[in-house]
Amino acid sequence: MQKPSHRFAEIVLGVDAREPAAAALRLAFDCALLWGARLRAVHAWRYPSCAAELPFGIPEEDRGVWEDHEVQLLSDALRPWREKYPEVPVLEDVRHLPPTDALVRQSTDAELVIVGRGRDGRLGAVARNVLRDAAGPVVVVPVQGRMASVL
Repeated sequence: MQKPSHRFAEIVLGVDAREPAAAALRLAFDCALLWGARLRAVHAWRYPSCAAELPFGIPEEDRGVWEDHEVQLLSDALRPWREKYPEVPVLEDVRHLPPTDALVRQSTDAELVIVGRGRDGRLGAVARNVLRDAAGPVVVVPVQGRMASVL
């Protein structure tokens, strides 16, 4: 991979913290290291299905617990990569939005967006929509297995 002629400010990586895509993570960290860019790891989440059954809405305490759990999931997914690439600055970005919305919003300030392809090898809805709506270049990386299988 050749270093671009200008410094990249930020690379956005879509991360499913429950099943992190090793190939996409590797590419994102490699590009950030090579280009001297900050890596913004975006993990989008939704309320658990039990939230719909609450008669008076979602208590703030429950929302906080659920969000803290999502933050921890992303931190855990990124930990081995941060250890392997200590010189890459990483911003962990947990969003309570649909994944496409979270990534497209961040694409406006990014030089590059990286997303993984579905495990079945097909282009999933998130990747397809990000390709269509992102403000800049998007790389879709085939998913080659879980993170633990490559470290």
